[in-house]
Amino acid sequence: MGAEIIDGKKIAGGLGEANAARSEALRGAGIEPTLAVLTPGDDPNAGAYARSLVKAGTKRGLVVRTVELPAGVDPAGFERLLKEAETGAHGVLVLRPLPAGLDPDAVDFLVDPDRDVDGVHPVNAGLLALGRPRFVPATARAVHHILKSTGVELVGKRAVIIGRSNIVGKPLFQLLLAEHLTVTVCHSRTRDLPGVAREAEVLAVAIGRAEMVTPEYVKPGAVVLDAGYNWNDGLGREQGDVHPDAAEVAGWFTPVPGGVGPVTTQMLVANVLIAAERGKTR
Repeated sequence: MGAEIIDGKKIAGGLGEANAARSEALRGAGIEPTLAVLTPGDDPNAGAYARSLVKAGTKRGLVVRTVELPAGVDPAGFERLLKEAETGAHGVLVLRPLPAGLDPDAVDFLVDPDRDVDGVHPVNAGLLALGRPRFVPATARAVHHILKSTGVELVGKRAVIIGRSNIVGKPLFQLLLAEHLTVTVCHSRTRDLPGVAREAEVLAVAIGRAEMVTPEYVKPGAVVLDAGYNWNDGLGREQGDVHPDAAEVAGWFTPVPGGVGPVTTQMLVANVLIAAERGKTR
């Protein structure tokens, strides 16, 4: 019979309208919500994402400024660029991959936690773990929102997350735990990964390996949420981490493209609006 295909673009449209209304209210109060995006200049995927943020953010009333990070930037140079970007901005986003000379952990500490709309600063990660979230990473927040939109009863269900990154797997674990699911986080060293995944009534995937999760990983009727993005030059299109054939087994399924991606963008816009509503600017 096949899965119910979740229309992420439709969900994102509703979120975008709500974001636009919040942005208009801020502007009416004399506040111009502003996002600064620092992007590695030599990475085409990061550049494409930055351009999409400019387009989506501007449409919803944000001012979006981009700052290109030189390939050879050192820590002192990065810190200078970051502080300049933070000036007058409510939200700051540092896109990955970082230039080779920068330590990702150090970068996470340097971003002002009150402007950390990616939710990666230890203060914001800690608040989420304590059940008092301020800024939740946009992709994790998008997956959570999409799951809630299905109307599936979540309390007591078994969830499996494949991937343990700081911006998807770990924060999503906290969000699902707060919904009273029993959550397992899997990774590259998980034994019998397909077998563990098949136990899930909710399966979320964010591992960065194109179409790795095949139908054998999916419990019949499960909600399958694909947060992967992999560009295939040969095919000239993006691919998710879940093979499309898995939709024949699942009960609910997010496609790539058109699933988690558009919702993620609107969640990032919403995080900027949260920061602006808090009135944090210099």
